[in-house]
Amino acid sequence: MFEASTWQMIGVGLLESLYMILCSTLLAYILGLPMGVALVVTDKDGIHPIPVFNSILGFVINVFRSVPFLILLVFVMPFTRAVVGTTIGSTATIVPLVIGAAPFIARLVESSIKEVDRGVIEAAQSMGASTMDIIWKVMLPEAKPTLIINGAIAITTILSYSAMAGFTGGGGLGSIAVNYGYYRYEDDIMLVTVVLLVIIVQLFQEVGMKIARTTDKRL
Repeated sequence: MFEASTWQMIGVGLLESLYMILCSTLLAYILGLPMGVALVVTDKDGIHPIPVFNSILGFVINVFRSVPFLILLVFVMPFTRAVVGTTIGSTATIVPLVIGAAPFIARLVESSIKEVDRGVIEAAQSMGASTMDIIWKVMLPEAKPTLIINGAIAITTILSYSAMAGFTGGGGLGSIAVNYGYYRYEDDIMLVTVVLLVIIVQLFQEVGMKIARTTDKRL
């Protein structure tokens, strides 16, 4: 169907997409997880209410979540260039992916932790547990199954972002789909890239659900 060079290009694009997705998800969680925890802890009904801080953090997160990714991608190009020295390629795309995904992950983490039984948290408080003990030994362990499921959702979102980055030379399968499937009207290449993207999404979702089931027998 394709020449060897075309398959090689698709293979490189697949590896680049996986590289962008995994690195961006890891870095976005490093930023988004503490933000999500902070939203819950400092809420007016949280274990350490700080209404002003909570409002400011929530506003900042909502602002970044409201900006469409393509616009954000272009807007942060000077910052991207300052960080990695270029705005083209898979490594450069990781910067806006992290900036765009971290606020989304923060909200996912917030919703996961808020599903934790309030009685468990109150029991820990009654035994004199500190705020950090409650976070690390109660909130996060109890929310682990939904955190894992939401992690799979986050990967799907980041994958869609990385595909959109193809319009600005972001690398990966998105760039192949844009450069060959869209601009050159090579529908067969477009079809292959779409199929590969769907397979990646399904694999990550299945793995996420399987891990979540092993940590929570109710799923």
